[in-house]
Amino acid sequence: MKFKTDIKNPLIQYIQVIAGATLVGIAYNMFLLPSKLAAGGISGISTILYELYKISPSFTQFLINIPIFMIGLIVLGKDFSGKTLVGTFWVPFVIWLTADISYVITNPFLGAIYGGVILGVGLGVVYQGNGSTGGTAALAQILKKITGLSSGYAQLIDDAIVVVTSLVVFDLETTLFALMCIYVTSKAIDFIQLRTSASKLILIITDEEDKIQSLIQNEIDRGLTKIRSIGGYSNQDKTMILCVVERSEAVYVKEKLQQEEPSSFVIFIDASDILGRGFSVDKYDGQKL
Repeated sequence: MKFKTDIKNPLIQYIQVIAGATLVGIAYNMFLLPSKLAAGGISGISTILYELYKISPSFTQFLINIPIFMIGLIVLGKDFSGKTLVGTFWVPFVIWLTADISYVITNPFLGAIYGGVILGVGLGVVYQGNGSTGGTAALAQILKKITGLSSGYAQLIDDAIVVVTSLVVFDLETTLFALMCIYVTSKAIDFIQLRTSASKLILIITDEEDKIQSLIQNEIDRGLTKIRSIGGYSNQDKTMILCVVERSEAVYVKEKLQQEEPSSFVIFIDASDILGRGFSVDKYDGQKL
């Protein structure tokens, strides 16, 4: 993602990252670890290692995140900001701080549902602050940069490897609950971000065609399609702009338009089963219809 500017106060973003990362750490100690749910990511790896060798999850996550962060800094450069650094190491700090929390859920079904919700809310808040919690989220960004895969596919590959590995340690039933937790988490993230799904079709009806085209092409590096239209009420010429983007990019466009083009009529639609010449979410070529 190539956002040129942050449209929020940096202090507010750091607060969001810290608050969200705190929820992530609490969800892990209250629900995921006691329920033995290796629900993908570095947290899943730490759960597996704790079950096998009783290694402190906070130590595991801190240790694994160091080389991942360094590699990400080299590969992604400026995309790895201070907020990513804070989110990456705040989560294991909270896990260490709340290691002896007395209220825990050991039922894997309840852990998957409620742990998934709290985890997703925490991650959603972190993402709203333009931050990251590191781990496999950072690995997904690196994989996306190297292979050109979408963020969703890259994250799915990372999480799938962890969940499949957990089959060696936990039984099939527990692993299925972990998959349930991943699904619930993704839906909770969607709710916090846009209250919809991961890929978005944005329809923008506007008089400021050039300004919005510049935003889409130059600030989030996406293609678009323009359709000439006529306003039903005003009977004046309008331009409808169609663009397919990822969730975090849709959040950025939404906030940017609210600030700079509040008169534009904008619709966000869940995008699924997308077909077309050479289409992927990361390589939408904006072919004309």
